[in-house]
Amino acid sequence: MGREREVPKQPASYTVEQLVAVNPYNPDILPDLENHVNEQVSLQTYSLDTNLCLLRLYQFEPERMSTQIVARILVKALMAMPAPDFSLCLFLIPERVQMEEQFKTLVVLSHYLETARFRQFWDEAAKNRHILEVVPGFEQAIQEYAIHVLSLTYQKVPRPVLAEAINIEGLSLDKFLEHQVAECGWALEKGHGRGQLIVLPRNEFNQPELKKNTADRIPLEHITRIFPILG
Repeated sequence: MGREREVPKQPASYTVEQLVAVNPYNPDILPDLENHVNEQVSLQTYSLDTNLCLLRLYQFEPERMSTQIVARILVKALMAMPAPDFSLCLFLIPERVQMEEQFKTLVVLSHYLETARFRQFWDEAAKNRHILEVVPGFEQAIQEYAIHVLSLTYQKVPRPVLAEAINIEGLSLDKFLEHQVAECGWALEKGHGRGQLIVLPRNEFNQPELKKNTADRIPLEHITRIFPILG
């Protein structure tokens, strides 16, 4: 009998997460990580760890850096606010790359969001749709962040304040509010004059409750003993 020919073994199939875990500094996984960024965009998923791994590999292989991929990573990081993902990613991007116009724009947008300057944010975003619209779900993610910021401060939000923060007005805002009332526990009230107030769900930040702690009380007789000493 002739010798049987050995069948070559098929390479094992790994997920991107497994590739990163096994050998995060192997430049051979660069194409997989770049494809994974594009998958995050198309499938509207997000993986900070794999994106940070890709940015670190770009530091070792600068000639292979794709500025398009880097821009998409930063847009996805903006969508993750209030998490500090944008700053974490920006730290791994060389300064010379950050000086490109699209990245300077993203840094400005990040600053507006961090300082809750939503009107300026939406104005700047409108001028740079070509950078942002390639990532589906961007507008909705920022609207959720704006609502999160408002809910930390307000129990009741004037309609114009909400409209400016989430960049929705008129009938579109009416439909949005109907959904929030039905699904998220919001309520509507008449404000002063003809204004409308949006009542947000209570949380520990917009309606803190004072807690009495008897253990921290100082008996009155102890206080009266202190007065002569102070005198």
